[in-house]
Amino acid sequence: MNLIVDADVVRSLSADDAEWAPVGQALAAVRVTSTEEVSRAVKACADLGIPVVSRGAGTGLSGGANAVDGCLVIDLSRMNQVLEIDVENMICVVQPGVVNDDLKAAVAAHGLWYPPDPASAPWSTLGGNVSTNAGGLCCLKYGVTRDYVLGLEVVVGGPAGAYGTVTRLGRRTTKGVAGYDLTGLFVGSEGTFGVITEITLRLRPARREAPRTVVGAFPSLVAAGAAVAAVTAAGLLPTALELLDRACLQAVEDWKHLGLEADAEALLLAQVDTPGESGQLEAAAMAEVFDRAGALWAAVSTDEQEAEALFAARRLAYPALERLGPVLTEDVCVPRSAVPAMLASIVEIGERHQVSIATIAHAGDGNLHPLIRTSADDEASRAAAQAAFEEILTSALAVGGTVSGEHGIGLLKREGLRRELPAPVQALQVALKQTLDPLNLFNPGKAI
Repeated sequence: MNLIVDADVVRSLSADDAEWAPVGQALAAVRVTSTEEVSRAVKACADLGIPVVSRGAGTGLSGGANAVDGCLVIDLSRMNQVLEIDVENMICVVQPGVVNDDLKAAVAAHGLWYPPDPASAPWSTLGGNVSTNAGGLCCLKYGVTRDYVLGLEVVVGGPAGAYGTVTRLGRRTTKGVAGYDLTGLFVGSEGTFGVITEITLRLRPARREAPRTVVGAFPSLVAAGAAVAAVTAAGLLPTALELLDRACLQAVEDWKHLGLEADAEALLLAQVDTPGESGQLEAAAMAEVFDRAGALWAAVSTDEQEAEALFAARRLAYPALERLGPVLTEDVCVPRSAVPAMLASIVEIGERHQVSIATIAHAGDGNLHPLIRTSADDEASRAAAQAAFEEILTSALAVGGTVSGEHGIGLLKREGLRRELPAPVQALQVALKQTLDPLNLFNPGKAI
């Protein structure tokens, strides 16, 4: 176990990528390499009354992994082994520090595929993906992280025994309803119930063909949103349906020089992975829907490099904008039929508050990421951005949406969560936390 007390190093491990979220002053950090080390650290913290905040790669966008005053930060990034790949049963067992894309590569060598695909997949770790129930580009067709988590090894306390107790939740079988779904409860809990030290995941057979990419260029965000609703109405189910506005494309091009040309206010990128002639027909139907919905142009891409560049731009949009100054990131999710109205609301809110909002989205499932850009050290700009942030939450709730689709509540969305959940539901959430973590040791002050 590597205990760290150097102030600069501890500070570097004390925050995720949500630069607007408050960060406390950690007492120390520890880099662990085994479940036994996590157990010892949790037991010692419980004995001393020291809060525990666990973290992986620090790519979160809600402040969920930020230190609280006087805590011990447990860095799980060195627990990065793929422990088992069971080809016959199509499952794998991994430690929480395994990077999403590294797992994809490992199982691909066995003809298997792990679909959850957050934009941060090249950097984010599976422990964080599980803790926030991450979604991503492919979740429209294949589901989110929760749909692939079969079991967990966790370090807990409270009713399970003394703090530091190691136990297993869930199963390895395809089906199972023995007792309450505690595995599902821990997925998305943002480290507030315990520390995840091992994850059992279901896998799928690798896709037989590379997916086809369909691109549509639109004169406005609202027009692109109308096309998203039209895709749903047409009964089409692409693997991914992503939105990027002109500001995002330009920021990526200025940074990475991928050869992108932003000749429209918004692009929709769809992927279709149905094999054979059926896939060709589905891709053509997608382009036709884009055309009918008002696209300036729409086409099935025949250039694999161009398609890869466009999806690379989608993944790079947030860090490209972050390079230009502080970014306050939204994560609302609305019914797919409400996407056009929600995009119109985002535009109106930005104009009224005189803040610059660049927008990316997992548009096919209604998960929108308005990126509110501000000027550094400009308090008036920050206040306007915060006001716009809260109004976007209100607008999402007004159309039947939720304040967080995949980034988690963390520190940034706690007030929004209170607006979304009825008082009895809030009471149930607090009761769960108090029951499973009576010392309020694990990531206190987050999520609820």
